[in-house]
Amino acid sequence: MAAKRSFLLRLSPELWAELKRWADDELRSVNAQIEYVLREALRRRRRSRDDDRAAPADPGPPPEQA
Repeated sequence: MAAKRSFLLRLSPELWAELKRWADDELRSVNAQIEYVLREALRRRRRSRDDDRAAPADPGPPPEQA
């Protein structure tokens, strides 16, 4: 497994407290919770982009009948 990259992340005390409560609810560390949230966001983004590519082009309004 590749080594994890570390970096400094500055958060407001309010955001930290909210993340801490959420992490505690899900039995995770704050670090693991942040990683989970980021992974989920990326997964949703990929799925959304795939859906956009798979969706047919908008055919426009139906033709009027005479």
